[in-house]
Amino acid sequence: MQPTSQPEPTRAALTVDGRRLSYLDFGGPGRPLLALHGHFNEARTFTGLAHALAPAWRVVALDQRGHGFSDRPPDFSREGYVQDAAALIAHLGLRQVVVLGHSLGGVNAYQLAARHPDVVSALVIEDIGAEIDDDLSFCLAWPHRAPTRTALVEQLGAAVRYLTDAIREHPDGWGLAFRPQDMVTSVGQVNGNHWDDWLATECPALLVHGTRSDTLTLDHAQAMAARRPNTRLVALATGHTVHETDPAGFAAAVRTFLDAL
Repeated sequence: MQPTSQPEPTRAALTVDGRRLSYLDFGGPGRPLLALHGHFNEARTFTGLAHALAPAWRVVALDQRGHGFSDRPPDFSREGYVQDAAALIAHLGLRQVVVLGHSLGGVNAYQLAARHPDVVSALVIEDIGAEIDDDLSFCLAWPHRAPTRTALVEQLGAAVRYLTDAIREHPDGWGLAFRPQDMVTSVGQVNGNHWDDWLATECPALLVHGTRSDTLTLDHAQAMAARRPNTRLVALATGHTVHETDPAGFAAAVRTFLDAL
């Protein structure tokens, strides 16, 4: 249950290389935690978690490049995503930040730690591996525009359950906040072997695995935890989007990990 005194997050933005990066700052006096979402999602996906962790933790959630209310970038490179996150941390003047990431955001989180170990104090990685071979081409069939929100929801079909936050009214009709082709391009940059980045740091890390995930296998999750020092593995009975499928269980696992820091 969310505390009744929990304030609404502040929507703010910074400019990086002429691009607008939008983010939500849930505020409060707590220690800083930067949250990075996965493909198709945006900062709002972490609203429930931010409420669950308050007031001990101040959650700042970024709309990553090409998602949410952030501008579309010239590329979806690994370095680009990491530089955006580092720029937000510097913009807010934060130090020793816990970085939490789901899927795409999880890779961005541990690569941020690998490249900027001085600013990342701990990691929470939600259902993503160190070796990735994903395919998002199915999203190319989603409609570009529809005349009404209802029509868009009908055309999206079962996929709409994952896209509620991303539905927008545009000048030429209703559509998504992102371009599906950009997501295909982005995941192409994510795919690959990232073991060197995963093993580059030894700060405390929590790896959360959804036991019904089609993205991260149990064997791979166990290998990630075994090979990296100071890494704890928690498995929950969900699919890939653990924080949405079991928000209470996910928040409890994250809180237990954070309390031990």
